[in-house]
Amino acid sequence: MILIRKAIDRGRANHGWLDARHTFSFADYRDPDHMGFRALRVINEDRIAPGAGFAPHSHRDMEILTYVLDGAIEHKDSTGGGGIIRPGEVQYMCAGSGVTHSEFNASKAEPAHLLQIWLLPDAKDHAPRYEQKAFGEARRGALALVASRDGRAGSLKINQSTDVYASVLGEGEDIEHRFAPGRFGWLQLANGGLEVGGLVMQAGDGAKISDEEVLAVKALAPETEFLLFDLA
Repeated sequence: MILIRKAIDRGRANHGWLDARHTFSFADYRDPDHMGFRALRVINEDRIAPGAGFAPHSHRDMEILTYVLDGAIEHKDSTGGGGIIRPGEVQYMCAGSGVTHSEFNASKAEPAHLLQIWLLPDAKDHAPRYEQKAFGEARRGALALVASRDGRAGSLKINQSTDVYASVLGEGEDIEHRFAPGRFGWLQLANGGLEVGGLVMQAGDGAKISDEEVLAVKALAPETEFLLFDLA
């Protein structure tokens, strides 16, 4: 079964410097029908004004991934982790027993556009950790594994039984993903258009996937970019 979560139905928060869309309940947006899916707790699509960002603040017991679509984000945290995250790169931060971090648009002239993802961890009080990797061209015409519990295939190692894939397809390209028995999926379309199981998705749409052995997708536009979560 595939259920589409339309982009227009997401929560929204516009703070001037930040224009955010919330796929699941977050901050002041609360919808009891959309509190997350399996271990996936947050998908926020954020647009951050030049030079603006999130001042130092704290998290704990959450697996956090940042996926930049346009522009660049500068990260600093209390583990000593830090760097500039650009399109094609994925940042992972294990908040674990507690971490303080900041995220700012690295440009004083151009906006930044990103997806921020939170996953529930498999246990509390993991040691905080930061890592960043580039997957650029590996995503083209393929499902590139960018995060997994075991860190296989060069992916970021996370504390949850979730495989996260990133893909960029050209118009007309198609690809399949096979789910093991008892696994679930969430697909988040960042750019372009997709046909998924006979349904059409547009940028910003998400798809909840259950009881599907094989997921087949076809790009309906150039530079169609999406994330696919394979969830326990």
